[in-house]
Amino acid sequence: MHGLSCKCKWGLTFTLFLSVICVFIFCEYLIYYPAILRCSWPKLNGDSRKGVPPLRALFLSDTHLLGAVKGHWFDKLRREWQMERAFQTALGVLQPEMVFILGDIFDEGKWSSPKDWEDDVRRFKQIFRHPRDMELIAIIGNHDIGFHHEMSWYKLERFERVFNVTSARIVTNKGVNFVLVNSMAMHGDRCPICEHVENELYSLSQALNCSVLVILITTIILINATHTHKHTNKMGVIGIWKEAEI
Repeated sequence: MHGLSCKCKWGLTFTLFLSVICVFIFCEYLIYYPAILRCSWPKLNGDSRKGVPPLRALFLSDTHLLGAVKGHWFDKLRREWQMERAFQTALGVLQPEMVFILGDIFDEGKWSSPKDWEDDVRRFKQIFRHPRDMELIAIIGNHDIGFHHEMSWYKLERFERVFNVTSARIVTNKGVNFVLVNSMAMHGDRCPICEHVENELYSLSQALNCSVLVILITTIILINATHTHKHTNKMGVIGIWKEAEI
């Protein structure tokens, strides 16, 4: 009887341990698949682009990787693990050819020190690693370099250097032209950064004069002032222009 009781005890312990492992695997790995499998690419007519294969582009926004000042280590660990698993699962299931992140990649980029910035960039590259044949494009957000009055050449150039972007740039894939614009430099006060970006945009507009399909990608900051509280929201803007066929 004693031996049987001991065997039952070990069997129950093993079953409990196995159950915990299965729950962990499901909650930390498998749970993302049912959610992402609900998404699919829209079906297009075969003659919609005259035989040109469709471009699969995935749009994300406001990843807000926590920084060294406000980010608690456990909060960062949990958030970034979930973000990484969701992104990597989406890549495997949807297999996009391009991924756009519409600004505010970092939460504290506007005031992070060079050391903290390097750590944030390292974690970003780990979370959003991707195959070489897939293009990941980052748009500048106010949390990355600050609002217009906080923006500086130093913060702007270190973002552009890491993500290989500029404040005004054209990216072309399968005949689709994406115009990327830093909305923080659209203040219109003729400051050196704004003037530089406006000149770049003018040059790009000349180059795109005969383009069939142009998509503008930028961010717009929406401020809602209610009594003594100010609420700031950000909207990613995707504008599409198509030249009419005559």
